[in-house]
Amino acid sequence: MKTSAPWWAAEDFWRKCAIFITAFMALILILLTFHSLAAITAGAGRVPAYSVINHRIDYRFDRELGRSMPIIGDEVPLFGTKFSEVEARELVNLGKLTVQAKNCMNCHTLLGNGAYYAPDLTKAWLDPGWGNEQARELLMTMFLKDPVANARTFGTGRRMPNPELSDAEVRGVIAFLKWMSAVDTNGFPHGFKPLPQGGS
Repeated sequence: MKTSAPWWAAEDFWRKCAIFITAFMALILILLTFHSLAAITAGAGRVPAYSVINHRIDYRFDRELGRSMPIIGDEVPLFGTKFSEVEARELVNLGKLTVQAKNCMNCHTLLGNGAYYAPDLTKAWLDPGWGNEQARELLMTMFLKDPVANARTFGTGRRMPNPELSDAEVRGVIAFLKWMSAVDTNGFPHGFKPLPQGGS
């Protein structure tokens, strides 16, 4: 006597379940992709507008959140120039493309991603190693133009090769690093102490 299999063991039932779950998860993936794109778009939430390069950027510890938060302060234009949002976007994008083209991630990290041979660049604009706020732009420019002559090894003996950047690329990289320093990275890197800002 032939007995029929229970409904939950039928091949057709599991085929339909697989199709439904695959379609449902594809929909979830699409929704998460749009949500992620909205969250990482400049000017939305934790990612500042490109024109933030016209302002002083600092970090303050937030006791309620238990982490340091970016503080956008007074107007202190980069290179003494106040950039419109469009001009700032073009300059930051030039810097981002230069960092990619010169394969900086082969040695450095951004947001913890990349190689660990050289320092993380997430908060490079606020690195206390630049000495003071007034000299920072000049020192960064000199370093990027000739990193061999202006080596900053901090006792490691490691030297950055000369990426042979144009003046425009140097300005773009500095703008990109300033913009990156204003991104709310949820406390990363932990324990980072920024360069004193505004004479503080």
